[in-house]
Amino acid sequence: MIAEAFERVEERYPHLPDLATQQHLRETELRLQREIEQVRADLTLQIEQLRGEVRTQIEQLRGEMKTEIERSRNTLLAWLIPLMFAQVGAMAALVKLL
Repeated sequence: MIAEAFERVEERYPHLPDLATQQHLRETELRLQREIEQVRADLTLQIEQLRGEVRTQIEQLRGEMKTEIERSRNTLLAWLIPLMFAQVGAMAALVKLL
């Protein structure tokens, strides 16, 4: 008689075995929380690695820019100093003419 009652319940509710219990939900929740924490830890590690790489690249670019600025300054001085002497010479020649 009890077996027949169970059969009728199973016939009436065929998806009953597929229902999740609170225990199933709690286990799933805990599993997901662990996975989320692992992903968070992995992302944090990757972010720190990327920050280190970016810092290194920034320092390299700063060094390159400093070198380029020095080179430009030296080139500018190489042109400016002779031009200044030429200008002084030209002014001296004009003073002699007057």
